[in-house]
Amino acid sequence: MNAVDELVDALPAGRVLTDPDVTASYARDQTFLEPGKPLCVVAAQTRDDVIATMSWATRHRVPVVPRGAGTGLAGGATAVEGCVMLSLARMTAIRELSPADEIAVVEPGVITADLDRAARAHGLMYPPDPSSYEISTIGGNLATNAGGLRCVKYGVTRDSTLGLEVVLADGRVLSTGRRTMKGVTGYDLTGLFVGSEGTLGVITSATMRLRRAPAVPPVTIAAEFPSLRAAGDAVAAIVAAGCQPSLLELMDRNTLKAIDDWKNIGLETGVQAMLIAQSEGNPPGNADEMARICEAAGASFVAVSSTPEETDELIGVRRLAYTAKERLGTCLVEDVCVPRSVLPDMISTIEEVAARHDTMICTVAHAGDGNLHPVFIFDRGLPEPPANVWEAADEIFRVALDLGGTLTGEHGVGLLKRRWLGLESGPVVSEVQQGIKAVFDPLGILNPGKAI
Repeated sequence: MNAVDELVDALPAGRVLTDPDVTASYARDQTFLEPGKPLCVVAAQTRDDVIATMSWATRHRVPVVPRGAGTGLAGGATAVEGCVMLSLARMTAIRELSPADEIAVVEPGVITADLDRAARAHGLMYPPDPSSYEISTIGGNLATNAGGLRCVKYGVTRDSTLGLEVVLADGRVLSTGRRTMKGVTGYDLTGLFVGSEGTLGVITSATMRLRRAPAVPPVTIAAEFPSLRAAGDAVAAIVAAGCQPSLLELMDRNTLKAIDDWKNIGLETGVQAMLIAQSEGNPPGNADEMARICEAAGASFVAVSSTPEETDELIGVRRLAYTAKERLGTCLVEDVCVPRSVLPDMISTIEEVAARHDTMICTVAHAGDGNLHPVFIFDRGLPEPPANVWEAADEIFRVALDLGGTLTGEHGVGLLKRRWLGLESGPVVSEVQQGIKAVFDPLGILNPGKAI
């Protein structure tokens, strides 16, 4: 019996997929990277499926690449040659939702927006909301420590994660964390697994913290600026004034034009940037204060929503950004993060780099926490970005680090950023991380070549 036949026998019927066209459809994420050829796909539906797969993989020393919905932007779910693609997308149960404890216990295939909708039926909310929230999974969010539009107030996925159930490389099951709001027993293994990009174990269940939903709908403002720098200055002033927005998003002219060309949003000629902010509370008076700050920073137009429908329309424009840019060509999507005080400097750098390297860059930002997404657009059909794009990206990363920032705020390292890891981590950090990897995955079979 060959190894794949043994795996087929170890799992319920229909779990192991071997048709080449089917396995190829699981082999890539949202990056341009050329994947390896998987040996097969395991479409897991239970924890036992994951245990059996990892036990088999350890016996045969076969690499395993865990995968959610495949919405990743760093190559973390890209197949390596001869691997098993372990899909968790069918594990979609919300096992428990406790309004009294304000927690939910969910499987990794639960769609992010579905968890939020389930919570809101009880007057609660699930705070993290990446732009892909309608298609991304909780497991994928955990793998990259995803953030999203509300992260300026509520933090990233790690801040909403209380405990995990993880299947280790050899098939053992590890439970981390707790159901309580605090606890310091032992090392923080929960925090270690969040953001580990499937390199330490396979998450099969997560206890997530919920929050009380706002009693009244948030008020949203949209401000148009004659320069991207002016919009960045407005962000810095809003933060300095203590307005505490629940959302603070920035889009540059290239992004707005891509959306306008697609959806005809009525973009005016002189608009170079748009800032979208939200204020929660009863009454949400900070919205008026943020509007005044934007006007003082040079906004040419400021609108304040008066209905939930207007709010949805304004936020909807922001959520169109990535899809609009995909229509322009192949995208290298990056996500540097800098201290908020130097956000205007980072914004200016991106503009200067784009001009210097003759590169099309569309920038959006979770501006409230300094997380910028410069998206480099290049011609379709090329196997990878041309030299000027890589040179522009390299310069932007180096400036971000010089400003006290980081290479990635929420997308993860995956494959795309490994070439720059040494600039941020250094040899001691690298040695420690490799040691941690060896403890959890001594054979190196879990998502090899990714993250560290």
